[in-house]
Amino acid sequence: MRHPPRSVLLAVAGAVALVGSVVVPVVTAQGATPACTVEYSVTSQWANGFQAAVNITNNRAALNSWSLTFDLADGQKVTQGWNAKWSQSGTTVTAANESWNGSLGTGASVSAGFLGSSSGVGAVPTTFKLNGTTCNVDSEPTTPPPSTPPPTDPPTSGTAPALHVSGNKLVDADGKNRRLLGVNRSGGEFMCVQGYGIFDGPVDDAAVKAIADWKANAVRIPLNEECWLGLSNIKPEYAGANYIGAVKDLVARVEAHGMTPIVELHWTNGQYTGNSAGCSDVHATCQKPMPDAQYTPSFWKSVASTFKDDQSVVFDLFNEPYPDRATSSVTDAWKCWRDGGTCPGIGYEVAGMQDLVDAVRGTGAKNVIMAGGLAYSNDLSQWLTYKPADPAGNLVAAYHVYNFNTCSNESCWNSTIAPVAAQVPLVAGEIGENTCSHGFVDQVMKWFDDHNLSYLGWTWNTWDCSSGPSLISDYDGTPTAYGAGLRDHLRALNP
Repeated sequence: MRHPPRSVLLAVAGAVALVGSVVVPVVTAQGATPACTVEYSVTSQWANGFQAAVNITNNRAALNSWSLTFDLADGQKVTQGWNAKWSQSGTTVTAANESWNGSLGTGASVSAGFLGSSSGVGAVPTTFKLNGTTCNVDSEPTTPPPSTPPPTDPPTSGTAPALHVSGNKLVDADGKNRRLLGVNRSGGEFMCVQGYGIFDGPVDDAAVKAIADWKANAVRIPLNEECWLGLSNIKPEYAGANYIGAVKDLVARVEAHGMTPIVELHWTNGQYTGNSAGCSDVHATCQKPMPDAQYTPSFWKSVASTFKDDQSVVFDLFNEPYPDRATSSVTDAWKCWRDGGTCPGIGYEVAGMQDLVDAVRGTGAKNVIMAGGLAYSNDLSQWLTYKPADPAGNLVAAYHVYNFNTCSNESCWNSTIAPVAAQVPLVAGEIGENTCSHGFVDQVMKWFDDHNLSYLGWTWNTWDCSSGPSLISDYDGTPTAYGAGLRDHLRALNP
């Protein structure tokens, strides 16, 4: 899945005489930059009411929608507002973007205001959350430094089963079929390269337990190759050994709760400005059409060496290939996918899936490997024809499906997915919908259940589910309307 991006406009509302302004200060350590800043001011006040304004500044990755929440004390109530869709439930106020001011770029600001009723001078709110992220506080990494793990860290042995391929099934050491059913935990692919930390939100034991409480048995963990390799454009505190240590800690926590960790390469180096380009940056700041030959084999050699003694860890080679967008030839696209090298329409040397399988197996690692097809892993039509050779025999087809994909109905699944699943294990590493509901994923899960296949929902992050498939509104596991569908289904499968 590509990531939610955001912006702004402001308007003026009418009014009452200005009597002063109460501004909530931003409190950070010296030199620290909050993920977002909010200035709240009471611009007018009278006997039974007041007028207030908020100014929101986004300091992280661009958003294409936003939602601000805060609490009003002392019986204060929002009566009407402007520049946002205002609502209130109990003491909690929500201001969601209008259709015309939903984009909020990095460093951009948006202002909104409202009129409220009160029985006197009410307390000014002090805590604000933008898309679930607390504003006006230090933007420090939420993961403890790997050199000083928290005392609650689980043992690295974990309780997740070792896995291997048997025919078209994933099985444990006893030969028992293991369907991977769970969630994605996004953050490790973008926070570090943007200079804000390693993970987006908490990944301590309580946060991982919240995932397990949904009855998930697998967690996919997207990674960034530049951060893992410690390249010079990444802040040292989020790079190299620090990044690797944090990933190892999360993997251990996932395993300790009996869940299979899937470490996945999401963002890579390589400049691409062709059709469907996510960015023009050479660095690993967006989804590229294919992995790069310069760094990706080294990344996988390092990852495989790190986890080769733990057969519980699954390797997902590359998030969402799309060489088919760079060339009009389907044959050239599939050849690029498998063989890499110089590919039509892609300006950097490509590492093909065979290169990456070889990089992993060259370390002696026998871990299960996932490889997604074309069209952002939504097209597996020629996956069997171009399937890379795996001397360990532990190769799995990876598939992604959203309601806006081309192959997003039973007819396509029956014709292109079922034949692949009949020969090799198939894992839908990402399923989701951008409707803030779960009607589509309900259909996906039923079809995959009927075919005894695996799937993981995108994504266990507190983003706005109306701008993308976000499963939760709080890291304690509170689901969004979309996430409730996956949670309830997993719990029904494993009561």
